[in-house]
Amino acid sequence: MTPALITANRNYSSWSLRPWLLMRALGIAFEDRIEPFAHPVNWHAFRAFSPTGQVPVLIDGDTTVWDSLGITLHLAERHPGVWPQAPDARAFAQCVVAEMHGGFSALRNRCTMNVGVRATLAEVPADLARDIARITEIFSEAMARFGGPWLTGAAFTAADAFYAPVAFRIRTYGLDVGTAGAQWVATILAHPAMQEWERAALGETWREAEHEADLARCGMVTADYRTG
Repeated sequence: MTPALITANRNYSSWSLRPWLLMRALGIAFEDRIEPFAHPVNWHAFRAFSPTGQVPVLIDGDTTVWDSLGITLHLAERHPGVWPQAPDARAFAQCVVAEMHGGFSALRNRCTMNVGVRATLAEVPADLARDIARITEIFSEAMARFGGPWLTGAAFTAADAFYAPVAFRIRTYGLDVGTAGAQWVATILAHPAMQEWERAALGETWREAEHEADLARCGMVTADYRTG
């Protein structure tokens, strides 16, 4: 039975992008099911299929896997390519994935994901500057150690999937992540699956008020390419 991956709005849902992109990039078949953010609070509606009332959720037969990292670990037990084969690259990938999953709160809160717009930040406070500096460091180390074009070398892995929402944020807000970071961002934004996600985001008719308010708090919108 083909598993079902439940995600939310392409324009806003950074957590949804991670497993969706990973499965698309690795050619793992799945039923693509979208449950949009239809209300200011979606917890009650999402509880119908998610123990946490959040997305993403993978329904694989009788097994429900919630949380983007949980889904990644579930997939890694069943499909090759989720993690790099080389031990040093695999350790690096697992560390940066865990770091992204549990950290970078300033980047999330101050640079909310909104794929279809471009914006100028009102300010770059110290906590955000630290997050940007650390991400720049990760990109630089990854390219220096493993040679690119992906974060752990020649093949796309979970590390790239987990930093993909950051690529959209970097473009939206014009963040400077150094030469190596800019190269990786250009590479991942050109990936066919990322372009598929972006096309869907631009064509969405949904506008969720709280996400739009988050964007307004982050900075001034200079362009909006959404057509839906």
